Amino acid sequence: MDRLPVYFETREVGWITAADEASGFTYAESWRGLTGAFPVSLTMPLSQVSHDASAILPWAANLLPENATLGTVGHMLGKSPADVIGLLAEMGRDTAGALSIGQPGTGLIAGKWREIPDKASLERILIELPHKPFLIGEDGVSMSLAGVQTKLAVALDGDTLYIPIDGAPSTHIIKPGGERLPGAVQNEAFCLTLARMIGIPTPKVTTGTAGGRSYLLVERYDRRHEGKRWRRLHQEDFCQALGRPPAAKYQNNDRGLKGPSLADMLGVTQRHMTAQQTARFVDLAIFNPMVWNTDSHAKNYSLMLSARGAAMAPGYDIVCTAPYPKITRNMAQKIGGQKQADQLGRNHWERFAIDCKLSPTQTIRRVSEIAQAVSHHAMAAKAEVEAMPAGGDPVLDTVVEAVISRARGYLEHLKQADPSPEGAAAPSS
Repeated sequence: MDRLPVYFETREVGWITAADEASGFTYAESWRGLTGAFPVSLTMPLSQVSHDASAILPWAANLLPENATLGTVGHMLGKSPADVIGLLAEMGRDTAGALSIGQPGTGLIAGKWREIPDKASLERILIELPHKPFLIGEDGVSMSLAGVQTKLAVALDGDTLYIPIDGAPSTHIIKPGGERLPGAVQNEAFCLTLARMIGIPTPKVTTGTAGGRSYLLVERYDRRHEGKRWRRLHQEDFCQALGRPPAAKYQNNDRGLKGPSLADMLGVTQRHMTAQQTARFVDLAIFNPMVWNTDSHAKNYSLMLSARGAAMAPGYDIVCTAPYPKITRNMAQKIGGQKQADQLGRNHWERFAIDCKLSPTQTIRRVSEIAQAVSHHAMAAKAEVEAMPAGGDPVLDTVVEAVISRARGYLEHLKQADPSPEGAAAPSS
C-alpha cells in the first residue's frame, strides 16, 4: 500500500504513505487552501505540508482498539496488530473525529443505515461483540472505536437503532454490560449524569435492555445533526495531541513508557485554548478522583478541533471504581505528587496548581465548589439513572455512598495541611 487517502466527508484532506522504511502524512493543497480547513492533529499543523512517522503513527494507532480486541480484529482481518495503517484501511471509514480513512465518508443518505429490527437482534449482536468486534466482516461495515471496552458505534433515529454502512456516520455508542464489572451500565450513567448536573459538559446518555442484556447508549459529541444529514466534528484525544502511543496513556505504566501528566495535558490547553477551556479541563481533573474514576488516562480526555482552533471535548468514560476491589486505587495521573485519590489534601491540590501554572487559591476554591455540588446532586443523579429504561442496580447504592463520602472527605482534607505526609513528599513526575 503506497498511499491511503484521508477524507472529510467527500473532500480529500490528504494521504498517509506507508512503506517498509517509512510512513508519513501529506496534506492535499486543496485542503490547506480551503476556508474552514482544520488540522488532522495538533501534532500535524496545516502550516507544514508533510509530517513523518513520529506524528502519523501515534495518531493513527490511537484510533484503533487495544489489547485483546485489537488482537481479535487483526486475526479476523488477516493483519498484524502492529500494522496500524493496514488495519485503518479496512476499518477506518467511521472513527473518532471527522475523518474517514481509505474511502470517502458521507452524511446520512437513504440506504446507508441498516436497521436493527428488534431487541432480539440487538441482543444477538451484543452477545457476539467480544468475538466479532465492530461487526468485522459484515458487508459495508467499516468502523473503529478506541479503548479496551467492548462497544459498538450505531445510529439512532427516533427509537430505532441502525448499523452504519458504506461510510455513513454513527450517532451513538453502545456499551453493553458484562460480568467483569457488575452494574457498570448504571455506574457510568450515574457519573456522566452527575457531572452534567454540576455543570461539567458530558454527552447525553441513557440506558436500555435487549433480552437479558443491559447497555449504555451514549450520544456522540463528535457528530451533529443538520437537517437530513449528520455531520462529523473533528476531535482527538490527549495521547494524539501529545504524539504518544496508546500504550503510554497512563502517566506511570508497566510498559516502561512515561505517559502524560496532568501538567503535560494542561500545557496543551494553555497553548491552544482559551482560559475558559482550560478551566473545563481542571474541572474534569478534579471531578474524576472525586467520583473514584481511577481510569482517567490521557485517552479519556479529548479536545475538539476546527478552523477556529481547539476546545475541550465533553467528559466521557467516567466510572466509579469503588464497587470493584480488583481495580487499582492508583490514579491514572498523580495530583501534586500523590497517586492515591483518597489521600489528596490541600497541599496536593496547591502543588498541582503550581505544577500546572494555575492559581492555588482559585484551584482550592474550585475543589471545594465541586465537592459541595457533588454531595448536593448525587441522590438526584441516582434517581435520574433509576428512571432510565434499564432501571437501577444495587451497585448504585455503593457508588453514591462512596462518592458522597469522598466529596465530604475532600472538604475536610482542604482544612488540613496534609493528610498523608509521605504522599506530599513524593517527587513530582
